[in-house]
Amino acid sequence: MVKTADELALMRASGRLLAQVFEMLDTLELAGMSTLAINDLVERYITHDLSARPASKGQYGFAYVLNSSINQVVCHGVPSAEDVVKNGDIVNLDITLEKNGFIADSSKTYMVGEVSPGAKRLVRVTQEAMWKGIKQVRPGARLGDVGAAIEKHAKANGYSVVRDYCGHGIGREMHEAPDVMHFGRPGTGELLREGMTFTIEPMINQGTRKVSTSDDGWTVMTDDGKLSAQFEHTVAVTRTGVEVLTLRTGEKVG
Repeated sequence: MVKTADELALMRASGRLLAQVFEMLDTLELAGMSTLAINDLVERYITHDLSARPASKGQYGFAYVLNSSINQVVCHGVPSAEDVVKNGDIVNLDITLEKNGFIADSSKTYMVGEVSPGAKRLVRVTQEAMWKGIKQVRPGARLGDVGAAIEKHAKANGYSVVRDYCGHGIGREMHEAPDVMHFGRPGTGELLREGMTFTIEPMINQGTRKVSTSDDGWTVMTDDGKLSAQFEHTVAVTRTGVEVLTLRTGEKVG
């Protein structure tokens, strides 16, 4: 769980590569692309351009390199040739990458073309909520501080926080201890120590926080059919605060 300086250097390298994947996606016109086409493009980029491994492929029997979650899909959307991204959609792309034995994990919700004001607001608040959580990370803080900051911001804006899925420790394995909840009470939960690495990845819904899984065994959707958004970064606890290992060009902490 706590990484050495050498291990952190390797995680930092994986994080930089994963940031490049999203920077590549930022240049694309997603409207009209199927989620399977996006998946295949990302796989080629990771393996050919970055000489790395898409860590999600084969994990838990999953056959693809990313999750593609459109509109009311909360998480774990399965790429498909039939799912074509349309103008007005919001789509979360959740991608993992392994290089030299260490894994980075990140996601971003893209607004495609002309998106409704309600969708834009949800996406903005979800991203803000992630940063509210990240800014709580420092030695001596507790995981409850992270979750409480996220939940407070979401609720203040009239949204709900999905409780069925959470962030997680990460390193040599995609999912390590601890679980990182996106709700909670300040001053509770596991104590943060220098060298810990984990993801913060809130899923924020317009309506109810209740979700259900489709018959494919993967795709998680809002129970009421309203929109959901998500953002995710892999972070490390430093001596003085936090380092975002998957930070993309142009992003600022907070």
